[in-house]
Amino acid sequence: MDWRAWHQRYDDPDSDLSRRLQVVRAQVRAALDRAPAGPVPVVSLCAGQGRDLLDVLEDHPRRTDVRARLVELDPELAGWARERAPDNVEVITGDASLTDHYDGFVPAELVLLCGIFGNIANADIQRTIAGSRQLCRTGATVIWTRHRGDPDLVPSICDWFEFGGFERVWVSDKEARFGVGVHRYVGVPEPLVKGESLFSFVPGGV
Repeated sequence: MDWRAWHQRYDDPDSDLSRRLQVVRAQVRAALDRAPAGPVPVVSLCAGQGRDLLDVLEDHPRRTDVRARLVELDPELAGWARERAPDNVEVITGDASLTDHYDGFVPAELVLLCGIFGNIANADIQRTIAGSRQLCRTGATVIWTRHRGDPDLVPSICDWFEFGGFERVWVSDKEARFGVGVHRYVGVPEPLVKGESLFSFVPGGV
């Protein structure tokens, strides 16, 4: 997968990816709106260019409360994000599946899992959801994405989140041709276990 070419689709306002980004941004904004007073820690896995968070932070009233870490493997995409990021947003060039990268930033108030679930095996999706309990503080919001092509795994992903201690906040309609889900963690944060890998990308996606 040429991830740099893939990201160029964000610039086409008629693409499904561009429309999905608008929905994700709206949910990021809503999550920051309802965040409790005080610091708002955020982590983004496979952050790409960071457009979902960085564009919201440009004018959000809670932008100075945010302390974020974005993790992206591709150095060019990470560099693009780093150039745009304010001082309270750190961009790491590295493997986002590794739990070590989130040490010091979790448990977080907002966890972004966008662009991941369509590129990893079902078992890794379940492992990532379970691992999210190490990334979230109680009440945290998780925003995730997954395509709605066959097999449409969005209903199962919702079930896996809800079985794992999350409650559903919002899920996009199937007619949108893309899936965006929002879940809130209602459990107790689990200690971060460093040295673990949550997922591996499948060539060509799933």
